[in-house]
Amino acid sequence: MKTIENIFKNKLFVATVILLLVVVLVPVTQADSVENGKIAFSSTRDGNQEIYSMNADGTSQVRLTNDSEADNLPAWSLDGTKIAFTSTRDINQEIYSINADGTGLTQITNTGDNNLFPSWSPDGTKIAFSTQRDGNYEIYSMNADGTGAINLTNDAGHDGEPAWSPDGTKIAFGSNRDSSNWEIYTMNADGTGQTRLTTNAERDEEPSWSPDSTRIAFMSHRDLNYEIYSMNADGSNKTRLTNEATTDTQSTWSPDGTKIAFDSLRDGNSEIYSMNVDGSGQTNLTSNAGWDGQPSWQPVIVPEGDPEDPEKDVDQDTLPVTGSSSYLLGIAVIIFATMGASLLLGRRNIN
Repeated sequence: MKTIENIFKNKLFVATVILLLVVVLVPVTQADSVENGKIAFSSTRDGNQEIYSMNADGTSQVRLTNDSEADNLPAWSLDGTKIAFTSTRDINQEIYSINADGTGLTQITNTGDNNLFPSWSPDGTKIAFSTQRDGNYEIYSMNADGTGAINLTNDAGHDGEPAWSPDGTKIAFGSNRDSSNWEIYTMNADGTGQTRLTTNAERDEEPSWSPDSTRIAFMSHRDLNYEIYSMNADGSNKTRLTNEATTDTQSTWSPDGTKIAFDSLRDGNSEIYSMNVDGSGQTNLTSNAGWDGQPSWQPVIVPEGDPEDPEKDVDQDTLPVTGSSSYLLGIAVIIFATMGASLLLGRRNIN
């Protein structure tokens, strides 16, 4: 008993433990709050469709675009620094991009035809998109500045909703080429190897890749209302994730692969929800009288600062903790070492 009393009377031990607990708990709490980056989305809450962003838990909802025409269908670049989107500010639908904070508005397409559903290649050098420039909708790819546009699908049917896989090898898309309704297909990034993944009497569309490129979430009308499903990248193991009497659509994966965000009409108007990848834990993220939809989850976490130079002007207090498990293990070792040293000191004091 005397040894234990001496340990807790040791001011150095108590001060050290308190200091270490502060060091551990503060950054870990910050990391938990930003571990899944931001979600971009479209909303009519201010009158017309504009692009917004919010934290993964629905907090800090911020307007990024401000135009009298509609801005919608946001898509994050894979490095998390830019958002491409579709806008009718040129009467027809054209593709623009902005920095993550809404600055740096840049027009990418300018053809006079509808160009929509942008999706970035993982290296950020190209954008896949759907365009009506050939009369029907086709999937094209272009350089990130809008040059070098190439037709990838070249089919008599309509092809749209492209989604570039995070590993860069495939593009998933929707098409009605084989039937009157839409199905999910994949192709190689150069347009070869076009393969049908779904076959259903109702529509399957709007594919979204998991971060490891092994699963595809999509929306399906096979239950006579739209629900969110997922399947393996080869079309096998189709799994229903939502089960509502109303519409659930437009899914997007969290960067850690544990959650899926989507929009839903279950509240009477369109709101954004998130859920675990097995469909459990469905949580409302937006609650607004306007329409909130088309979520796109930031693929990686980018510290706030200059979007052209993420390391510039970064508030170190907002940086996420990397390798937090190893970090905590190291701190635990230090704490136990301190306790051991104090224990020995207590024994010497008794002797």
